Amino acid sequence: MGEILNQLYSNMIATSWLEAAAVIFGILSVWFARKENIWVYPTGIVNVLIYVYLCFFAGLYADMAINGFYFVMSVFGWYNWTRRDELQNHKPISALSLKEWVFYLIIVIVSFGLIYFILSRYTNSTVPIFDGFTTSLFIVGMWLMAIKKIENWIFWIIGDLLVIPLFASKGLVFTSVQYIVFLVLAVMGYVEWRRRLTDKNIS
Repeated sequence: MGEILNQLYSNMIATSWLEAAAVIFGILSVWFARKENIWVYPTGIVNVLIYVYLCFFAGLYADMAINGFYFVMSVFGWYNWTRRDELQNHKPISALSLKEWVFYLIIVIVSFGLIYFILSRYTNSTVPIFDGFTTSLFIVGMWLMAIKKIENWIFWIIGDLLVIPLFASKGLVFTSVQYIVFLVLAVMGYVEWRRRLTDKNIS
């Protein structure tokens, strides 16, 4: 336990103010998502743009590309969440049908295969299977959040559960703790959205 705390302290000392800001905005973004608050996207955009910058100068081009994708999805989500229908209502939370579930699971499998191929063939990734699978989960989760599907939280929860031990095993304890916070907020987000969806269906 003492070794873990020392590692966490060392990671915190080594963390730049820019990386710390990215973490703060990332946590805020998930918090606002839980509340179905439009601020999920402004805070999320700041988070991913900082990571695009950090990953570029760190030479982590695959991570930079993924964060670039998150930026595009954040812009789309911001637009989609603020749209109104003919009755001037915002887009409501909804659930996936069985056919949609199958479709998005296929997307996860296909994107995993593509990302794994790229990571194993063109990078020196030590965990291409793990990295490819979690990234594909997060990509689908990001899209489902943009279109306000409650199942987005399921993809985030599974992905968070997988990357927490991954980052810890790589010595990135601070990042691992960050994803523990993300996991807790994702569970709370699912519960909150489930309650809102149930209330909407009852009314």
